[in-house]
Amino acid sequence: MTTAPRPMLASLGTANDIPDEENWAFEMKWDGIRAIARTENGRTILWSRSGRDVSPAYPELAGLAEALGGRAATLDGEIVVLDKRGRPDFGLLQGRMNLTRPAEITRAAASIPVNLMLFDLLELDGRSLLREPYDDRRSMLETLCAGIVAPFSLPAAFEGDLAAAIETSRTLGLEGVVAKRRDSRYDEGGRSRAWTKIKHHRAQEVVVGGWRPGNGRRANGVGSLLLGVPDADGFRYVGRVGTGFTDRTLEQIAATLANRPRKTSGLHDVPSADARDAHWVTPDLVGEVEFAEWTGDGRLRQPVWRGWRPDKSTADIHFE
Repeated sequence: MTTAPRPMLASLGTANDIPDEENWAFEMKWDGIRAIARTENGRTILWSRSGRDVSPAYPELAGLAEALGGRAATLDGEIVVLDKRGRPDFGLLQGRMNLTRPAEITRAAASIPVNLMLFDLLELDGRSLLREPYDDRRSMLETLCAGIVAPFSLPAAFEGDLAAAIETSRTLGLEGVVAKRRDSRYDEGGRSRAWTKIKHHRAQEVVVGGWRPGNGRRANGVGSLLLGVPDADGFRYVGRVGTGFTDRTLEQIAATLANRPRKTSGLHDVPSADARDAHWVTPDLVGEVEFAEWTGDGRLRQPVWRGWRPDKSTADIHFE
């Protein structure tokens, strides 16, 4: 119960990377944060992707052990917050992240409850399933999860019909799909082409290296964030984002960044026009943006802020 397994990671791809559909299963891509769950002796523990114990932050998920009939199991899944239409909403999930005080967590759990979408089984009753093919793991997972109810669920998987899976994902307003080879093993800690994520919109994890003041009603606060991605020289500047914020979000961002000032930029290759009135901060916080495309000079085109990713460190940033 003390060692967190490392989750298997998917590689970004397109439908063209799946020529032999009959050899793949297709699952929805859920808009949440990754979690590895372990149940044993009536206790449930949840680990983030980075291996941090996040069980206290999500008390409504403590009943997983009971829901699985007391079986000892290690499962892979995604923590999400559902909106009124029953769709995952990453913006709502932001209200559950970074909470540490028990009273705050209790209030948030009552107003913004989370759900755990389960999609893989790594171990059952002391038997490792990492080397078992996806189809066998999925079958055992379906048997284990038969009859579970909210806040836990085992979403359906499509077999051999990528077009139907993509259309369903669009209809439900989800991020996309994850294609998984039916004969693939669970590559713990690895990023594999055996799992290929196909997104409707492009998204990129970024490090926040500074901010610029806004105009008008934003004149006295944060107007845009200066973003970077890791490279051989540290963090390369990839542009700034000034949309996707609410007034409350900007206030929270300003409070967070106020504790991280530095005199010089932690990003390199920042144009003088963007650096002129910049306030630099320690580049150790990860966020996520949605964007149209990469420009020829390596900048994000039309980025929109999606939120912080406290479940990830700068070492986890993967260039999409």
